[in-house]
Amino acid sequence: MNQSEIQSIKQRFGIIGNSPLLNYAIQVAVQVAPTDMTVLITGESGSGKESFSKIIHHLSPRKHGQFIAINCGAIPEGTIDSELFGHEKGSFTGAQEARKGYFEVTNGGTIFLDEIGEMPLGTQARLLRVLENGEFIKVGSSKVQKTDVRVVAATNVNLLNAVREGGFREDLYYRLNTVPITVPPLRDRGDDVYLLFRKFAADFAEKYHVKPVTLTPDAVIELQRFRFPGNIRQLKNIAEQISVLEYDREIDSTKLRHYLPQEEVSSLPMVLPGIRKNEQNFSERDLLYKVLFDMKKDVTDLKKLVYEFISPQTNKASILQEHGHLFENMDDIDRHNYSTPEKSDNILLSVNEDSDDYDKVEDIPHETEEETLSLESKEKEMILKALKKHNNKRKYAAHDLGISERTLYRKLKQYDIEEL
Repeated sequence: MNQSEIQSIKQRFGIIGNSPLLNYAIQVAVQVAPTDMTVLITGESGSGKESFSKIIHHLSPRKHGQFIAINCGAIPEGTIDSELFGHEKGSFTGAQEARKGYFEVTNGGTIFLDEIGEMPLGTQARLLRVLENGEFIKVGSSKVQKTDVRVVAATNVNLLNAVREGGFREDLYYRLNTVPITVPPLRDRGDDVYLLFRKFAADFAEKYHVKPVTLTPDAVIELQRFRFPGNIRQLKNIAEQISVLEYDREIDSTKLRHYLPQEEVSSLPMVLPGIRKNEQNFSERDLLYKVLFDMKKDVTDLKKLVYEFISPQTNKASILQEHGHLFENMDDIDRHNYSTPEKSDNILLSVNEDSDDYDKVEDIPHETEEETLSLESKEKEMILKALKKHNNKRKYAAHDLGISERTLYRKLKQYDIEEL
């Protein structure tokens, strides 16, 4: 495709920008549109993935059919099968009448499945059958139905990692990823940031009947320097705030900084996994509690190790092999005299020296009980904060907390936390 054809596509679908990465993604979408191939669009949240699904649909032979966009992460796990494939009357509590699903309604059209990585495994199996055979079965029915639907999927997570972790079917991944399209994040699009800001400023000026805001040269540099973790959606929100709140319609870098979230610089003496510099996830106090949780776990493991090591029934060699990771290197283990733990001032356990019964190890739980409860309270507080920030999306909350989604699920059960 030449540049004039790409520009025509941009004007038709309201896409702003001249980034080479953006132009290439548009070119791939236009080339694959006339086919019936399944497409997987990848890109960060807010980068404009749905626009590419519309390009594919409206430039395809299915353009006169129905187009439906579905956010898989917004549909509860218990109802997503019914939403997509329909159900029969009485198939579950509340099913007072039969209902057609999206795959039946959009027969001959296109379905855009956004956040496909959030789809439950059971639903993934049903979707795979549709992609391979064009067949589906309604919930509560045994009758196989046919449908002719093109599927365009999108994700803002690495599906290959989800496949490795068992959260996404490998066969479905390769079936969806027939033609991949990567939508670049806003921070990789150079001058497009300023072009988009001017477009949004003009739109909001018309909407609110005010004069469009403009940026001074230093403000343009400041704008393009910001990384925009929320991508186009975040830029649009900032443009709207400035358009509504500023009386002076010329914005310099000083004023602009008031609307750009400032990067938090942590003074902690270590880097926490899963915490990125540009994400304002938690306060410094919350991060400190996170460090304490990790230290508490290490101390618990060490106490267990020492208890097992001083027990006469224990195989010392097997303990060293299993728990050696708790020390910086194996030389540290050799330097410690574990045969006489009572001589160590730093051991957290106390042993009755006058008795041969090594099972009577005092862990002094009463002295630490109050502190432990306090830490658990803070851990619960951080979990609630992460869930609230991400609208109950456990995957993203777990990422912010630096733990696995499975660990987060266990913590929710432990603290009896229901979704907000």
